Amino acid sequence: MELDPDDIFKDDEDDPDSEFYQQRESSKEFVVYLVDASPKMFSSTCPSEDGKEETHFHIAISCIAQSLKTQIINRSYDEVAICFFNTREKKNLQDLNGAFVFNVAEREYLDRPTARLIKDFDGIEESFTKDIGSQYGIVSGSRENSLYNSLWIAQALLRKGSAKTADKRILLFTNEDDPFGSIKGVAKADMTRTTLQRAKDAQDLGISIELLPLSQSDEEFNVSLFYSDLIGLEGDELAQFMPSAGQKLQDMKDQLRKRMFTKRIVRRITLSIANGLSIELNTYALIRPTLPGAITWLDSVTNRPLKTERSFICADTGALMQEPAKRYQPYKNDSIMLSVEELSEIKRVSTGHLHLLGFKPLSCLKDYHNLRPSTFIFPSDKEVIGSTCIFIALLRSMVNLKRFAVAFYGSSSRPQLVALVAQDEIISAGGQVEPPGMHMIYLPYSDDVRHVEEIHSDTNAGAPRATDDHIKKAAALIKRIDLKDFSVFQFANPGLQRHYAVLQALALDEDDIPEINDETLPDEEGMARPGVVKAVEEFKLSVYGENYDEESDMGNGKASDASKKRKTAAENAAKESASYSWPDLADNGQLKDLTVTELKYYLTAHNLPVTGKKEVLISRILTHLGKSCIVMMSISA
Repeated sequence: MELDPDDIFKDDEDDPDSEFYQQRESSKEFVVYLVDASPKMFSSTCPSEDGKEETHFHIAISCIAQSLKTQIINRSYDEVAICFFNTREKKNLQDLNGAFVFNVAEREYLDRPTARLIKDFDGIEESFTKDIGSQYGIVSGSRENSLYNSLWIAQALLRKGSAKTADKRILLFTNEDDPFGSIKGVAKADMTRTTLQRAKDAQDLGISIELLPLSQSDEEFNVSLFYSDLIGLEGDELAQFMPSAGQKLQDMKDQLRKRMFTKRIVRRITLSIANGLSIELNTYALIRPTLPGAITWLDSVTNRPLKTERSFICADTGALMQEPAKRYQPYKNDSIMLSVEELSEIKRVSTGHLHLLGFKPLSCLKDYHNLRPSTFIFPSDKEVIGSTCIFIALLRSMVNLKRFAVAFYGSSSRPQLVALVAQDEIISAGGQVEPPGMHMIYLPYSDDVRHVEEIHSDTNAGAPRATDDHIKKAAALIKRIDLKDFSVFQFANPGLQRHYAVLQALALDEDDIPEINDETLPDEEGMARPGVVKAVEEFKLSVYGENYDEESDMGNGKASDASKKRKTAAENAAKESASYSWPDLADNGQLKDLTVTELKYYLTAHNLPVTGKKEVLISRILTHLGKSCIVMMSISA
């Protein structure tokens, strides 16, 4: 793999071999939403969360609208198309009846979502009857088949891109479990056969079809009448389909933190085993931090993104340098000139692939060896046929012998050893709990591991021990405030939620910014319950005694000194911050002219994190001031 010479001087997070960069540049997702617009979708209703009745058409529209708002933030380079079938009007490239592809100006049918698309789609229910209309497109005595036509249109839209670099999906919303129920005899059999064949042709091209059925209150959607053959369900999958489909539909309606995520390949790598034997692997990110998007500086007149260009000028002649500057290394009173290409070759440690070194017992792998989120790896036969067979044999042997593999893995910026830990498949009554595969754990260097040192103020005295009464009161306290069914997915990042709410309000010209509920704050009402208060007081009394003064007793001298230093730093920062007019600096775009130290005055004074690069600090200040719209207009541009 050849490296770009211009990339070797970039930061680690911009390294093209880094995992974050590969995840950003990994395969796109092309999605076509097929929405049934028959009169039955408008007449069938079901209760919503607030108790009101909502039509199935409204539920489908709200799901897609929420998905688009999420997608433009999470994966803005994915491409979508929206097609209604069983419509009065027609609008599609094939000029087929009963199908209407919804779109806005200056956008292709299958393209990245834009703010204008989302804004117009939010109001489609009001204009749908007038502009598009609803009618059954599958009628007895007619050869028209709107479901067949919509599948054909979706397949044509998804011809864009390669199946190797793009995941292609069709999401079908309908409440009609038997679309050809009104037709009898040979005509029904013919329409069923041709529609199923059309779906099979699409799947043969690498397009997956997913059904999101909408059940009526008095009758459940019967997927076995027609759609089980269309999407290929049989056996246990057929029995488990309806519950899982309901969960997917709910996921699409929930907030950003509960949206439906698809499996994304971070990158494809090769595992070299021995004697020229190599297999192909796909890597998946199990967990990654969610960060605000990068700041995009825009031209004040055209509102287009600014492009930074750098030129070098000769200090002696003032001429513009046509070739990139060369670096040099002093050696024995001489300067050894090195070109960018030569430096790139020198710095290249690895090609970024895995090289198997050997195996170790699982007992040798400690918890503290896991420095960062692991990466899940799974075999692929796309390029190297037989990779899955070899991977399974290796996986089963590692599980049986309780061994993990040690491999060398590294990019041009960070070569390191990794541990490949095999995971066997776990199946329960509800289906697969854990898939088979391997976890790639990034091992530390020797100087990354620090041994714990026990320090006591009095070496002659023993370490303090909890009494039985202390343990009893602590157990009672823990039992009182135990969180039932706790999951980290129940809590959203309030800072990010507000950041995205400001962007959404700006891009969609919304008057009000949605109120963000900070779910990370303590439950004051719950903590004030008599049982909890009593348990806390008893624990405090047992450990500290009756005469404990929380204000005066600040622990040992080191803790007191540290708190005094933090307090002094906060007071100084507040004093320095008061000398700046931060709203004016933000409005005029002058925050970039301040130094990092000056920016940290504001952050420290308002108890905000001070970590990150200068652009991150500016973004954090703008978000806190509610002025993110000034510089982050990439959504609406």
